[in-house]
Amino acid sequence: MTKFLWRIRFAAGASALLRFGLLFGFLLAWLALAPPASAQQRGADTAINPTASSVKEQELLREMRIISGRGSIPDVKSYNIEQPAGRAWRQFHEITLHWLGAIAIFGMLGLLVLFYLFRGMVRLESGRSWRTIVRFNMFERLVHWMTATCFVVLALSGLNITFGKDLLMPLVAEETFATWSQWAKYAHDYLSFPFTLGVVAILLMWVAWNIPTRLDVEWLKQGGGLFAAKHPPAQRFNAGQKMIYWIVVIGGAAVAATGYLLMFPFYLTDIAGMQLAQMIHGAVAMLFVAAMLAHVYIGTIGMEGAFEAMWNGTVDINWAKQHHSVWFEKESVKAQAEAPQGSVAPAE
Repeated sequence: MTKFLWRIRFAAGASALLRFGLLFGFLLAWLALAPPASAQQRGADTAINPTASSVKEQELLREMRIISGRGSIPDVKSYNIEQPAGRAWRQFHEITLHWLGAIAIFGMLGLLVLFYLFRGMVRLESGRSWRTIVRFNMFERLVHWMTATCFVVLALSGLNITFGKDLLMPLVAEETFATWSQWAKYAHDYLSFPFTLGVVAILLMWVAWNIPTRLDVEWLKQGGGLFAAKHPPAQRFNAGQKMIYWIVVIGGAAVAATGYLLMFPFYLTDIAGMQLAQMIHGAVAMLFVAAMLAHVYIGTIGMEGAFEAMWNGTVDINWAKQHHSVWFEKESVKAQAEAPQGSVAPAE
């Protein structure tokens, strides 16, 4: 009887073990054949996405502002392994800024060439009277030329930072380019201080004459007399000159502020702030250079008698009447009050 019970228990245990083995084998086969949902992503057409892991990596980088490791030196910023925001900065610095500068600068040069070919120099309609009136005193001219000289050096050295590696280095030896770039960087840094001083002086000297008025609206409506024989009335500075003035003041302040953030890193901002400062600095500088090209053009070959105003401080009376009639009338009244004999200014 005992042997019979043992055989029954053995048969029941073997049957249970067999069923458990079959179930476990079935589960293993199903797991081996079925693709794991977490490893692959399917599109709308149920096709497997072979770049699923890379997509998730990009999402991870977007979620994490900075990926840092550990180190043993005091500079904890060196622990940064990956900074996803730096990719946007690199894209701007290496590609976007190049296109912005090329379009702004070469576009402005193209427009000025076309304007000169079709319009030519703006001539004095009544010719020269050979009598002059003082337009800028010695201090105003000194500030202007100091700021302008610094701006030219800053512009050339700044353009070298952006375009020099691609345009200049293939034409000269690498050692020559390295030496030039080093001295250009020194000049860019140190001349920023007198340039900033000049911008502040320009702001204080001429702000009273550069507040927009109704005359400026009329001047703009008539195109400043550049496209017609009639020249609209203007005060000491017309609407075009006022725009240049505010470009110098606002643009100069922007490049100075962002430039000093880059010259003295990590004092007022972190790496993200410095990247933003560099992007603003580069973009504003490119537009600044383009605007100054127009200013240089109209002050030299674009308008007869304009360069004399900043070179020796005087302009011909007919030039003043033609381009700044309201200002000339005020100056004439003042001169007559100071000199009863009626001379407007000493003849030259």
